[in-house]
Amino acid sequence: MEPQPTACSLAKPVPRPLLELKDKKMTTQTELLSEHGCFGGLQRFYKHESQLIGLAMKFSLFLPPQAVIERAGGKVPALVYLAGLTCNEETFMTKAGAQRLAAELGLALIAPDTSPRGADVPGETQSWDFGVGAGFYLDATQEPWAKNYRMESYLTQELLPLLASSLPIDSKRIGIFGHSMGGHGALTLALRHPELFKSVSAFAPICAPSQCPWGDKAFSGYLGADKTTWAAHDASALMASMKKPPYPGGILIDQGLSDKFLADQLHPQLFEAACAARGQALTLRRHEGYDHGYYFIASFMDDHLRHHASQLLS
Repeated sequence: MEPQPTACSLAKPVPRPLLELKDKKMTTQTELLSEHGCFGGLQRFYKHESQLIGLAMKFSLFLPPQAVIERAGGKVPALVYLAGLTCNEETFMTKAGAQRLAAELGLALIAPDTSPRGADVPGETQSWDFGVGAGFYLDATQEPWAKNYRMESYLTQELLPLLASSLPIDSKRIGIFGHSMGGHGALTLALRHPELFKSVSAFAPICAPSQCPWGDKAFSGYLGADKTTWAAHDASALMASMKKPPYPGGILIDQGLSDKFLADQLHPQLFEAACAARGQALTLRRHEGYDHGYYFIASFMDDHLRHHASQLLS
């Protein structure tokens, strides 16, 4: 959980001649809100009208030098980052410190918002852990949420195809990672869509939402009272159902031991046990002195980028 930041940039914009992107199709469907030169690449913030959500959605995008310099040519791999409760599309790009190494490695970074905004569903702004800022990266099946709260379909069927068709992003080399609620989203979407996501990692993820207060509240509201439907969006349950290890290159999870949500909400030991039972390679690192915030995330960001690069660039 992190408060929403205000985006700012102190970087000098990259000269326009270096930013001749082949994105004419994209500009007809999106509004570029701002762009900033960043480590030889380009940091952008967008808004577009989502057909699947039925509302305007925002996302941020970092393109490394390999993608924005015309003479470089070719397509680059991309990492999708899913932020946690109360965050938005700006949080990761402004607080995680990922662009420097992403530019060096040649990785694009994509960060969507954490929920629809403006649906005017009764009660959607009453709780910080449900509704606005807390879409849990699934498709709601219960009214009145089912119409707009369709984050899984939005990400997998709309946003990523849009970017891959409009920019120099390789749709066959996409990884996913995230934090807290976004860590839950990264793990579950990777396990549900292994054909789309080729690598996965997480920071302090909600590993067994069916067995914690955050998940109980969200799943009850979005998916209904029938708990048999919850397992399809629970990383530990999904892993336990796998017939073979879905990620032979391994999964990386970092968890701070001073995280106040660890005992009641996160349960990494349950995902660890499920991976062991299915033979899935997992590196679960537990760190003394680190909490749930972005100082923790920034401390180990380079390791996650290199984890994904080893699988997407090989």
